[in-house]
Amino acid sequence: MPFITNVTDAAPGNPLIFTFHGTGGDEHQFHGLARSLLPQAAVLSPRGDVSESGANRYFRRTGEGVFDMADLGARTKAMAAWVGREKAARNPGATIGIGYSNGANILASVSFAAPALFDRLVLLHPLIPFDPAPQPGLAGRQVLLSAGRTDPICPAPLTQRLTDWYRAQGATVADVWHSGGHDIRQTELDAVALFLADLG
Repeated sequence: MPFITNVTDAAPGNPLIFTFHGTGGDEHQFHGLARSLLPQAAVLSPRGDVSESGANRYFRRTGEGVFDMADLGARTKAMAAWVGREKAARNPGATIGIGYSNGANILASVSFAAPALFDRLVLLHPLIPFDPAPQPGLAGRQVLLSAGRTDPICPAPLTQRLTDWYRAQGATVADVWHSGGHDIRQTELDAVALFLADLG
C-alpha cells in the first residue's frame, strides 16, 4: 500500500469505511470510531504521507488556510486511485468516507474529482477555501457536514458555502453546527451515528 494504513477487513457486500485523520493525527485517530459505528464494516484508515514539522497531513499548505493547490491536485489524484483500488478489491455494499479537518479536506477534494467513489461523505470541520468546479456526479450522494460556529481554523461562512455547493450539485446534505470551535462534540458524533444507522 502507498499509505501506512490501519485495516479491518470484512466479507464482500458489507459496508466499507475510509477514515481520514486531522493534521497531526494518524491511522488510529478514527479507526475505532468507525468500527463502533458499523461493527460489520471493513475499515481502512490511511496515514497522511506529508509531514508538516512532524505532523501528518494529506497535502501541503503554505500557511494557515492557504493550500498548495498543485500539491493538493496531485495528492487528490493519488488518493482517489488508491481508494478506487481498495474499493474494487472488496466489493462493498456501500462506501463511506469520514474525515476531520485536513482529512475532511482531502476527502472533499476526492469527491470533487471522483464523485462515484463514495456513497456517503462525513466531513467534520472541513475547510475548502476555493470554489470547486461543478460536479454533477455528486447528484444523489449523501453528505453530512459538521462545524463550529466560532471555529478559527474553518470559518463558518466557508463551511456554509461548501454545504450550499454540495446541495447545488444535487447531493442530499445534512449539516450539524455547535457553538464552539474546531473541537468535535458529542452532538456531531450522534449525527454521524444517525447518518449511518440504516447501514447497520
